[in-house]
Amino acid sequence: MAASAKGIKIITDNRKAFHEYFILERLETGIELAGTEVKSIRNGHVNLGDSYAAVDNGELWLHGMHISPYEQGNRFNKDPLRTRRLLAHKREIARLYGRVKQDGLTLVPTRLYFLNGRVKVEIALAKGKKNYDKRDAEAKRESDRVIAQRIKTSRRDD
Repeated sequence: MAASAKGIKIITDNRKAFHEYFILERLETGIELAGTEVKSIRNGHVNLGDSYAAVDNGELWLHGMHISPYEQGNRFNKDPLRTRRLLAHKREIARLYGRVKQDGLTLVPTRLYFLNGRVKVEIALAKGKKNYDKRDAEAKRESDRVIAQRIKTSRRDD
């Protein structure tokens, strides 16, 4: 099914996360935001670049996500880099915390989107890539691109 058919409107993807990490598991969470932050997100003024999630006192928090201040927000604007609470069930948070502590994994946000008018964050349980893993992935991507290009040109010749 298409994303728009399910009521999903993607705001931003964290492509850096897919380059830096192996994504093992994904989880959809809600996020606690102020009204001016939602308006700024609707305008597309958000960056997930260096953000990460962490469990603290049984709660899931998102660090480092930058939401630019809303232009008409005046005194209601919040700090652009403030820590924001993610909304998930206690059982899910406990399971993620156990995996992060035991296996040395990390939690990174991969997508920010609207689902039926509500802002959702997709966080992923991820394992960091080494430099040789990144080179292998880049080489595979390049070879796939070359193969696709040759197939495309061979179809034109027929």
